Amino acid sequence: MAQAPNRMENLGHQIFNDRALSEPRGTSCADCHVAKLGFAGNNGSKIGVARGSKPTSLGLRNAMSNAYTAFVPTFHFRVEGDDVDAVGGFFWDGRADTAPTQAVLPFLNPLELNNKDAASVLQKIASAPYAKQFKDEFGQQIFNNPTLAFQKVGVAIAAFEKTPPLQAFSSKYDQFIQGKAKLAPQELNGMNVFMDANKGNCASCHTMNPNSANPKDSLFTDFAFYATGVPRNKAIPRNANPSFFDLGLCGPERTRPALSSNVPASVSIEDFCGRFRMVSLRNSAEKMALMHNGFFTNLRDVVSFYATRNSDPKRWYGPQGVPNDLPVAYLRNLVNDRVPFNRPASAGPAMTPREIDDVVAFLKTLSDAPANQPPPPPTPPGPAALNNPFARNQPPPPPPPPPRGPVR
Repeated sequence: MAQAPNRMENLGHQIFNDRALSEPRGTSCADCHVAKLGFAGNNGSKIGVARGSKPTSLGLRNAMSNAYTAFVPTFHFRVEGDDVDAVGGFFWDGRADTAPTQAVLPFLNPLELNNKDAASVLQKIASAPYAKQFKDEFGQQIFNNPTLAFQKVGVAIAAFEKTPPLQAFSSKYDQFIQGKAKLAPQELNGMNVFMDANKGNCASCHTMNPNSANPKDSLFTDFAFYATGVPRNKAIPRNANPSFFDLGLCGPERTRPALSSNVPASVSIEDFCGRFRMVSLRNSAEKMALMHNGFFTNLRDVVSFYATRNSDPKRWYGPQGVPNDLPVAYLRNLVNDRVPFNRPASAGPAMTPREIDDVVAFLKTLSDAPANQPPPPPTPPGPAALNNPFARNQPPPPPPPPPRGPVR
C-alpha cells in the first residue's frame, strides 16, 4: 500500500495543482508537468517549448520533467584528471541550485505563470482553501514576511516533488534488474547496443548499472552538461532572429557561472557555451517533445540523430550540413570525441536501422507504470534472472570508455 503524503507534501501538491496562481488565472505548475506525459507536457504547446498562462506566451525551452529531481546535485564543476564538466543544478542551464529555488521561479516568469511579484502569488495563496494549512505548517504570521513565505512555497512544492509518484522506479527495467520481469529479445538487444561502447555508447553519459538491483543506481543521467548539436527549432519565436542563440550555461536565461578554484587555468567559461544539462531517460518515451529546444517529437528520431549526425549531417542541418543552433565560435564545444560523435562521415552510421529500433524498444522499458495501475506482474525469479545477463554470476557489462579529453 502506498504511503499517504505528509502535511507538507499534501500542501505542496495543492500549490502545484492550483490554477489560481497564474496571471491570468487558469494555469498551474501541473499543466507543464503531466504525469501521463512523463511529468512534462508544455501546457498543450505543439511547437516543442512551453506555453505560459497567456496563449501568446511561448517560452524558449522545452519543459523539463520534474520526476526524479530528488537526485539532482547542486551545480558544480567536476574535475577528473584532464576532464572538466559542469554538473547539476536545476533547469536546462543549472541556474537554480535547489529544488525549492527552482519551484518558485516559474511563478514570476512572464512567459510562464506571469505574476508581477512574489506578493501577488502570496495574496492568492492567502485566500486559497489551503491557506490555513500553509499557516499551520509555517507559522500563523508567515504572510507577514513575504520573502520567507515565498521561500516556503518552494519548500512545499519540493516536498511534493520528492513523493513516490514522482520517483516511482516502477518501470519494466526496474522489474527486470530485480529479477521480477523479462525483457523481450528486442529490448534486451537494445540494452546491449545502448551499453556497447562501440555502438550506441549511450550509457557512458546516461549512466546505468544492471548489476545492481537498486533502481537508484540506474538514473540514466550523469547530470553533466553537453552540446550535442541538436538542430535549431525554427518554431521558437525568439529563433526568428537568425542572430539569436540559446547558449544554455552561458545564457540568456542565466548569467555565466564563475569557474570554481578546482578548474585548471587553461579552461574558460567560453568552453561551456551551448551546453545543456542532460536529463534522465526515464519516462522519455512518454514525452511529446525531447531535448532542450523540443526539436524532436519521438525517440526514434533522437536515436537516429545520434547515430547519423556525423554520417548524414544534411539530414539534420540542411544543405550546408553544419550544426545550425550554435554560433560558429562555439561549434568547437560540440561533443566530438566519443562514440557515436567521433565517427568520420565515411564510417557510416553508428547503428543500423534495426539497432536504432532496438534501442528505442529498450528506452520504452524505462517508462514507469501509470500511477493508478499496478506494475507488471512478476515472473518467476529463475527465468527472469537468466534473462538478465548481468544477474547472478554472469560477466559484468563492458567498462565505460575513458573520460573525454580536456575541454578546449
